Amino acid sequence: MATKDEQQRITETLPEVEGITPEAIAKAKAMIGARLRTENFIRDASVGSMLNFVNGIGDSNPIFRDQEYASYSKYGSIIGHPCALYMRHWSGRTRWGLPGVHGFFAGNDWEFFRLLRPGDDINCIERVLDVQERKSRYSATLVIQFVETIYTNQRDEILARVVGWCTRHQRRASREQRKYADIPKRHEYTPEELEAIDQQVLGEKARGGNTRYWEDTNIGDEIDTVLRGPLSLQDMTAFLVGTGRSSAHGVLLREALRHPDHFFRNPESGGGLEYTGIGHLRDSVAEAVGVPGAYDYGPQRVSWMGTLVTNWMGDDAFLKRLRVECRRFNVYGDTQYLKGKVVGKHIHEGSPLVDLEIWAENQRGEVTAPGQATVMLPSRDPRVPWFTDGSSLQLRTTPRSEGIPPILPE
Repeated sequence: MATKDEQQRITETLPEVEGITPEAIAKAKAMIGARLRTENFIRDASVGSMLNFVNGIGDSNPIFRDQEYASYSKYGSIIGHPCALYMRHWSGRTRWGLPGVHGFFAGNDWEFFRLLRPGDDINCIERVLDVQERKSRYSATLVIQFVETIYTNQRDEILARVVGWCTRHQRRASREQRKYADIPKRHEYTPEELEAIDQQVLGEKARGGNTRYWEDTNIGDEIDTVLRGPLSLQDMTAFLVGTGRSSAHGVLLREALRHPDHFFRNPESGGGLEYTGIGHLRDSVAEAVGVPGAYDYGPQRVSWMGTLVTNWMGDDAFLKRLRVECRRFNVYGDTQYLKGKVVGKHIHEGSPLVDLEIWAENQRGEVTAPGQATVMLPSRDPRVPWFTDGSSLQLRTTPRSEGIPPILPE
């Protein structure tokens, strides 16, 4: 943990601007419609990379990891976790416009069309959708930036389309607002509480080959809780490994020279270069931007919510939509209880669908990530064909550039 003097040095070293000015917002809005250069980490879905991803999010579902088990499924091999596309690129991550203004990943709204299979290439393009100015209890003024990312395979078939968004906050205002001042840096558990958590984690099961039929699913049905935590540095590094995100030494230095407002020389590292997002791993940097301590990655939490749904739906279903909003920080030591229930059931263009309300709440009972999901389930009706993907079903009736769903950060 940094001393008070070290903390002051870190605060002074981080790139800082005086405020979110109208001119800066206007420059960001001028980028609406522009195509952005995407990240370029893992570009192909090998069996190893797919296994690495589910290891990184703690998912033990055999359809994503066990070749022998999956060979007897209708797919004939393992398939990619729906969120495995994060291996290639994180849609909505803070990386464009408003230099020197700190940002946080705030959510994703995924629409899936095809499964990721071993041997697939993962390609993507991204464009700016919108820039919105809001008021916030965390930093007084914030800006929300929206992008749309389309992922395709080597045949130019769409795998998924996602709207991602991030929030941008002036660091000084975030510190001075002290929204999270009453939240302890680390939650302390009794041995009995930790034992109960361990038992619940070990009891997690995927439905697997026990087909869940649309006719047998009812509004009000609850989803078995999935637990993630207490969050540790090990969890964080596993997710980074699982998504292939790394750069060091000369590669890192050249990147910092291209984007100086996204990097700083950290006195805790003797002046070594670090990315401003190192607050996910260092308490000192998290505290410098008004967060109680180091915290999880947004795509990490979205992926956990994907596991909640895929555990429930079984191998023969297809996850069509997954929307998650990261509303509160999940700091080291916090435990997330992922929950959900069936809230809707309908037929759309001949496809049997169920709608789910999903959410994550921490050990204090605070909802940290509300969300929704839509799942295509097999039908017992022989007139309804079984499917292997959702490419024939178009849920959206308007372009993603229209009617962007409202985001209301706490």
